[in-house]
Amino acid sequence: MHLPTLRQLRYLVTLTETRHFGHAAKLCLVTQPTLSSGIQELEALLGVKLFERNKRTVIPTVIGLEMTERAQIVLQQVEDIVDLSHKGSEPLSGSLRLGAIPTIGPFLLPRVLPQLREKYPNLKLYLREDQTDRLLEQLSAGTLDVLILALPYELDGARSIIVGDDPFYVALPKGHALANRKVLRHEDIPEKEILLLEEGHCLREHALAACALQDRKGQDDVKGTSLYTLVQMVASGLGITFVPEMAIHSDILKSADVVTVPLEANAVPRQIGLVWRRTSARDSEFRLLADLVKSIWQK
Repeated sequence: MHLPTLRQLRYLVTLTETRHFGHAAKLCLVTQPTLSSGIQELEALLGVKLFERNKRTVIPTVIGLEMTERAQIVLQQVEDIVDLSHKGSEPLSGSLRLGAIPTIGPFLLPRVLPQLREKYPNLKLYLREDQTDRLLEQLSAGTLDVLILALPYELDGARSIIVGDDPFYVALPKGHALANRKVLRHEDIPEKEILLLEEGHCLREHALAACALQDRKGQDDVKGTSLYTLVQMVASGLGITFVPEMAIHSDILKSADVVTVPLEANAVPRQIGLVWRRTSARDSEFRLLADLVKSIWQK
């Protein structure tokens, strides 16, 4: 009996995730014809149609989705076997697939990566930026090894280590009535002026929690798709927003005509943490990584 190869299973999982032959081929480091041929061979081997295809879209069939779920489990277990074989060898070496959310990656990673390369020169790092839910899905599927997330967040049993607190500031247009304050209490915040990220970004929930405000899901508020967009909206006088401390000295704020005022000391900060699977054989390595990030954070 002929069995699918791990390469074919990787093609299946990646194509299901991307729904695009070109994007999937790029992620698998092969040409598009090679990936297409591999999928066709897998379909012929299994005797089922895994994808519906037309000129514009690729849609997994019901059986294709079921097989993808099982393929993810197989690939994760194989990768855990490989990780286990490296346990006890040089720490933080070989490949490491790191995921980070957009409101952390651009601000923290430029500080971490140079020291990571210097201390662990044999580490080959692959980075992916996405929203928290999608990163956790990829972690569970085994396509990512470790994440840097803003907590608290429901982690579905994954391990985590907090590396630091990231308090919030309020970004206001210059000339705003509150712009000259040294600190702002949550009762000072004019709720009708608040600009937030769209649903799906955890910064939204953490910022509201910092000010003890209720979320306004479903309301027709003006929403931003990124922190950069929100800051530009504030600079244009459209409202105010919340900015994490790690972004205060970034180019996002340096280039914008805004003022930032810290929230009161008892405001709830978001916590930055490393997250990984409980079954991962690289637990000790991720703890080393957490120690490194924590030491950089405290400088």
